[in-house]
Amino acid sequence: MHTEKEMPKHIAVIMDGNGRWAKKRNKPRLYGHREGAKAFEALIENCNDLKIPYLTVYMFSTENWKRPAEEVSGIFGLLEELYLKKINKLIKNDVRLHFIGNLSALPDSTQKTIQACEEKTKQCRSIQVNVAINYGGRDEIKAGVKALIEAGVKSDEVTEEVISSYLYTKDIPDPDLVIRTSGEMRLSNFLTWQTAYSELYFTDTLWPDFDKEELIKAVTYYQNRDRRFGGIAKEDSHA
Repeated sequence: MHTEKEMPKHIAVIMDGNGRWAKKRNKPRLYGHREGAKAFEALIENCNDLKIPYLTVYMFSTENWKRPAEEVSGIFGLLEELYLKKINKLIKNDVRLHFIGNLSALPDSTQKTIQACEEKTKQCRSIQVNVAINYGGRDEIKAGVKALIEAGVKSDEVTEEVISSYLYTKDIPDPDLVIRTSGEMRLSNFLTWQTAYSELYFTDTLWPDFDKEELIKAVTYYQNRDRRFGGIAKEDSHA
């Protein structure tokens, strides 16, 4: 990683592979999610150390309700455990937690945990960690369009900026870099609108094994990309 090169301001991560990681060790899937939660905690610290101001993680998609009820409740339980055991450490490290998704459809206890996490960390400023839970990119766009219509926005007033302002991620810059672990090469309905110009990094590493070394590999990949946003390469700009 070249510290003199531009660092991403916002990294988004699809934390994939917990189940496969557990299966390789003949352990239940929830064991993999528990180890994945540890990797998530380490990711927050590592991004904070690298002075990356925004991190968004895909914790639970709108499609994940199809999983066994025991696994679903276990994932929500890990969030409550994070709050009970780690919130003071997060506050000490100046980490702000923010949750995006259809939160009203979550269990009451999970909603209370989310509210408590956001309230207790709202003054923190070093890094904002956005947790996508009961989140789907298309669902977000649908909800945003409905809110836009209900607000009385006229058709000739609709711009990309206006649409963005009605999404869950309003006031959050679009991700510069999207990382997906476990060898899958798709976005799976994650930040559909926001990732239009994001750099995409795919790794075979299963999520519980994603450490600081793996993060630095991804950031280095990003730093070596030529981000043109529809323009021409820098070396061609004077041709």
